[in-house]
Amino acid sequence: LAACHAIPLNAVGGAVHVTTGRRLRESPPEAETVAVMLDGGCAFQGLEGAEYTIYWGAYLGMPQEIALSGPLDEMAGRIVEVRAEAREAHGWIMDTYLLRRR
Repeated sequence: LAACHAIPLNAVGGAVHVTTGRRLRESPPEAETVAVMLDGGCAFQGLEGAEYTIYWGAYLGMPQEIALSGPLDEMAGRIVEVRAEAREAHGWIMDTYLLRRR
């Protein structure tokens, strides 16, 4: 994910909190950078309004790789749409994303 977006995984001297979509929905972490996996419900939608940039990727390292990024408020709806279209087209989806406070 970091490679396809050409970003470092963490901020200088910063930690990365790794969690699932379910846990993100239950209790958003206070960390500056959060890596989220196993999120079939797009829990990032519950964080809209927060000051996050999202780096999202699906089928990473594969020919059908998709990568989107930008302010969470602007990208959440687009990611949900693209994710649904990709799942329909391929019959499955494996995606992950990184949230970074701005």
